[in-house]
Order: sequence, then C-alpha cells, then structure tokens
Amino acid sequence: MSDQGTTSTPSPAPPVPTGPPPKATNRGRTAVPIASSNSDTTDIPEFEPFVAPGPRGFPPLTDYLDIWDVDMMKRPDEINKKQHHTMLFNSDYLVVRRGQEFQVKINFNRPYKPAEDKFAVEFIIGTSPQYSKGTYIPVFPNNERKSFWEGRVTNTSDNSVTMGITPAADCIVGKYHLYVAVQTPFGIRRTRRDNSRDLYILFNPWASDDAVFLDDEKQRQECVMSEMGIIYHGAFDDIAERNWNYGQFNYGVLDACLYIMDRSEMPITNRGDPVKVTRKASAMLNSRDDEGVLVGNWSGDYTYGVAPTSWTGSTEILLTYARSKMPVCFAQCWVYAAVFNTFLRCLGIPSRVVTNYYSAHDNDGNLRTDIILEESGRIDRNRTRDSIWNYHCWNECYMSRPDLPAGFGGWQVVDSTPQETSDGMYRCGPASVQAIKHGQICFPFDAAFVFAEINSDVVFYSRSKDGTMEPVKVNRTHVGRMVLTKAPGDVTRLDITDQYKFAEGSKEERTVLEKAEEYGCNPEKSNPPLADVDLVLPTLEVSVGDDFELNLEFINRSDERRIVDTYISGTVVYYTGVTSSEFLFRDATVTVGPNKSVKELVVVESTKYMKHLVEQANLHFIATGKVKETGQIITAMKVVPLHTPTLSVTVSEGGKVNEEMMVTVEFTNPFTFILEGVYIRMEGPGIMQPRMKYYSLITGGSSLTWAEFFTPQRAGSTRVIATLDCPALRQVTGQASVTIEP
Repeated sequence: MSDQGTTSTPSPAPPVPTGPPPKATNRGRTAVPIASSNSDTTDIPEFEPFVAPGPRGFPPLTDYLDIWDVDMMKRPDEINKKQHHTMLFNSDYLVVRRGQEFQVKINFNRPYKPAEDKFAVEFIIGTSPQYSKGTYIPVFPNNERKSFWEGRVTNTSDNSVTMGITPAADCIVGKYHLYVAVQTPFGIRRTRRDNSRDLYILFNPWASDDAVFLDDEKQRQECVMSEMGIIYHGAFDDIAERNWNYGQFNYGVLDACLYIMDRSEMPITNRGDPVKVTRKASAMLNSRDDEGVLVGNWSGDYTYGVAPTSWTGSTEILLTYARSKMPVCFAQCWVYAAVFNTFLRCLGIPSRVVTNYYSAHDNDGNLRTDIILEESGRIDRNRTRDSIWNYHCWNECYMSRPDLPAGFGGWQVVDSTPQETSDGMYRCGPASVQAIKHGQICFPFDAAFVFAEINSDVVFYSRSKDGTMEPVKVNRTHVGRMVLTKAPGDVTRLDITDQYKFAEGSKEERTVLEKAEEYGCNPEKSNPPLADVDLVLPTLEVSVGDDFELNLEFINRSDERRIVDTYISGTVVYYTGVTSSEFLFRDATVTVGPNKSVKELVVVESTKYMKHLVEQANLHFIATGKVKETGQIITAMKVVPLHTPTLSVTVSEGGKVNEEMMVTVEFTNPFTFILEGVYIRMEGPGIMQPRMKYYSLITGGSSLTWAEFFTPQRAGSTRVIATLDCPALRQVTGQASVTIEP
C-alpha cells in the first residue's frame, strides 16, 4: 500500500466589504435611540384609542370638541414677537423665548366648555419624544394637570380659546412642533402634523430664572439685539476697526445655527444648558475635528476659498455651510469670533467680540514667551520659536455657572479659533472671566490657557556658545496690554482690561500670580537687574507704500558714558507674530554721554518691504543691544501696522422702507502696479443681503465705481459695509451710515 500525498483546498478569502460602513446605532444599549437631531421628528398619531374598537369600529366623534384651526399669532406686529424681542427675526415661524408667556389661539367647532371639555397643547422636539426628558411637553389649560410648562386660558371668544403658555426657563432650545389634543371617552384625537405650527424657543436674557439672564437693558440691546458689530485689530497703540454684520435675524440663519448643533450630534436634552451649548459650539465653529463651519488659513494663499479679510458678515458663511454641509473656506480669529457671535446672539445668549492686544499663545502653560539672544545681543531667530499675536479675538458670553462656586458666573470666555485641544478637541471655554482675573485657573473650562494669553512674561535669554541660557531681561507688561470690545449702544470702544487683570505691579496682581502658581503655572522667577540705558522705539503711523524714518532713542540714566553695540531687525510678520521674512538688518555702535540721550536714525524704504508684505501688512521691529561697560542687555519691540487705502461708500438720501435706494462704492488704486483678482463685497443689516463683484484687474492710478440698488426692509439706523480684497492688497474697507424712515 503506497502513501499518496493529500492536497488541501485553501479556504476562500472572506469577501471584501463594499459600500459605506454600517452606521453605529444604540440598539442593544438603549431601548430608545438618543435624539440628537432637531430636524428629525416623529409623527404623532391623530387618534390614540383608550379602548379597543367595537365590531363596527369607534362611534362617530361629532358630539365632542374638535379642532378647526390653530393661530400661532406669529406676525411681527402681534403680541408674541413684541414681548419676546423677536420681531426682527425674518422667519416664517413663531420665535419666542423660554421662561416667558406667549399666546396661541385655538379655534374649535363650538364654544369651549371648561367643565366638560379636556384638551392640551402638546410640544414635541426631536425623535423619540419622552415626557421625562422634556422632549414631549403637554400643556393643560389653567394647569389642570401637572406639566413642566405652565398654561392658562387668557381669552375665550365664540368658538376660539387663547392659551397663554410659559415654557420652563430651563427648557430645551430649538424648533418644536405643536399639536392640539382633545380628550374623548374613546381616546385622544389631535391635529395632524402642520409645519406652519412649528415654533422656535430660544434662551431668554430678559427672564430672571433663565441661566443667561442679564439684568442690564443697555447690554441686552447690544449683546443680543444688535446686528452691527465693530471688531478691533491693528496694534494697541494704533487701533484699527473692522465693521461686521452679524445678521443673526436674517432669513435662514436660525436654522443654520440649529443645524450646527445637529451636525455635532449633540443630544437634544443638552440643548437647554448654555454651558454645554457654548462648549459644543466652540468646537463646531472650526473644522479641525468635526467638519465644522470654518476652515482656518493663515498661509496667505486663499485660491480655493474666500480670503478672511474679504468677508463683511456672518450670513453668507452660515447659509453656505447649512446648504453645502461642508466647511467654508477661510477664516482667521476675528472671523471665527464674529460668526460665533452670530450663533450666540441668534440663540439668545448675550455675547460680544473681545480683542486682546499682544496675546500670548502659551502651549506649555509656563507663562513665558522666550526670545533667545546671542552673546553679542543679536536675536537668534533660529532658536526663537515662541510668538505673540499682535491681537487675538475671542468671545464673551453671559451666563450663570452653577457648576462653579458662587461669584464666577457672568461673562465667560469662549474661543473657536483652533489653537490647542481641550478634552481632545479644538475648542476653548466657557472660562469664567472672574476666575481668570483672580487666578482661579483650576476651574473648567480652559481658564489656564486664557490666563496665559493675557499674563505671560516675555523673557529674553542670552545663549552662550556652550548652549547655556541665562535670563537677561523680563518684560512683565508686554502681553495682554489692552482688552477691548464695542461699547453698548455706541460706536466707540470699551476698555475691559481691568475685568481680566489687576493693575500691573499691584499687590493684587502678585497675589493672583501666586494663586495661579498653586495650580501649576510656572512663571519666570528671576529678576535680572535693569540696564541703566533705555531704548525707545517711536510710535508711527505709516501707509502701505510709504518710505519712513525709524528713530531709535538711547537714554543713559547713569553718570558715566555708555557705549552700546546695537542690532536693529525689521521683519514682515503675520498678525499672529509669526515671521514671514526679514527685510532690514542694521548694526550700529552708539555712544551716549552721562545722563544724555542720543537718537539713531534708520531709513525704511518701501522697496525693501513691499514685495514681502502679507495680508495685514504688519512690520515688526526689534532692537537689541549690549552695553560694553556693564554687559547689560537692552531691548525694544514695536509693531507697525501699515495703513491701507479706504473704500468710499455713499448711499442715496431719503431712505424709506420698501423704497428703492442706491449705494455706490468707489476706489482708486494708489500704487504704480496692477491689482489683480479683486473682489468687492458689501452688505447692510436689515437693508441689503450680501453682494459681490469681481474685477480681473485695476491698473495703477485707475479708479472703479460700483453702484447697486437695494430696498430696505426695516426702519432704523444701520450701515452699509464694504470690503475690497486681492492677493496684493488686503484689509481695504469702507462703510456708510444710513437712517431708514418707516
């Protein structure tokens, strides 16, 4: 018997899956899926029987109360929108605020008999509505039965009943569906689904029981109702303004804001808590983790999107995101802050855009920004990695903080510009401004990061040839130089620096730093002796394309002569403080007599910096020097924002609601070179939707004129905002004030 080899047939390879991966569900974990979409709904049956039908079905219900119609009383001139401060919303639906009564008129088939007739107004939000979760709320006349919301009959007339309904002050914020249900002996019958009866319920800063209650009418008008914003930029000693149309009442913006929360898959049940809403929105306004609203870009190349400096308002951004379901290109910090401000004001959370001048990006929490110098005193750019933003914009929103000790409610910092991750996502806040001011940086959320943005020290180190570094100068006042926001009810700025920090050098400031140190901050402890020579750089106002003089002043405070080896560096920088390119370097030896001062003149030619300019046209000068007699290091830094030309915007006179008007934008190219790929945008709150025009080129010295007709929809004082933007010239703006008569 011979052995015969055996062969085995290889098992077939498992099939390669095709198509999209299966959607993960909650099945097996929860009996009911977690509702996380305001746009998805469950239809409620028109009849819910109490008993099984007889052989012939249910008897006719003609003898019982029947609903003919429901009037949502949603016209702007009616009581609901006036009392709830929602008359400016351009919406087809009723918009009200929680914690405050609104009216609904129900028309029945016969007069309502309170002793016999039982009915309820039902509110549904999201899928899988449940009474215990606050997503199904029945409201009974005169509170006949217990409910989360209050209801009372305010008027009866013939066959109609007017119900006053007060949503709970902590109810879910979003879009609800309304049904009216009548009880019969055989079951509940209710109105069929009718989208015209949908309503939006928002946060309410006017209601004392709401977590966002703000007991200041002037601030409420500014931080909830105002669509016109001013965002501050430039430098702390040369402040510039940018007008912005928040447009929170424009058609479609409210739906876009609710879509942002849907896109984040935020559970419906969390949407009544402003702390959770603002923290989730802080992550969703940028696209880094979650396909959120805006793509950040600081590169200077905006070929496949809109340059951040070109936007005039939030409406176009939010509507584009809601329509395309894709992140919108591009944004920088003030765009993130402005669109976030629209989101917050639209939902009823009081908010404002804040600008911090000389804002430190402290990614390791050590409260230090390090600048490395060579032994000679010259800056070592290869080893100097930290940067200080010329300015940084974030938001403040107003709310109570029941999760923190008493006294830490009020204004909270939220920031959607993606800088560092917080709990694994690019977001920041809400962080209590009071906690930041008092060094209580252990409190959630991200107080330590914001504390560092306004309190870091600038430390100059001298690096020896063997690599050791010694601190030679500490500047404790450079960072967080000034914090600004728009003044309520005015077009002026409001300095709120003292809300974030105590006076520099005060006893309170030292106490705060000691408290922050307890919670892990590691500020610079050394105090190198001050040099007896001061170096001062002048404050300059320079326009793009100008030659100018930079006068360095050396002041000798000693009784002996001083010789200083000096290095002067001029770089083009992004507003984030990141260096683009060095266009000037000078070294000089300066001799200063005892108790005298000497000026060293440096001429800066436009031909040297123009070809290197990046979008916000900032020049950064840093002068360092070493005193020969003492070995002491002296330094001075100065940011010079170059002023750009302005747009001329004029509006025709005699404006009235629904009467056509004209706006004209004019611009002259002040340079000898051609401006290519020019976009002009303009819009105005309540009077004109965003408009855009493209010019392929504008030759040197030539002018353009663009005229547009528009029809105002609202009376009152407003503005038309315009921007001009092209790769060779950013940050060109103009605006015109206009008053529209009824």
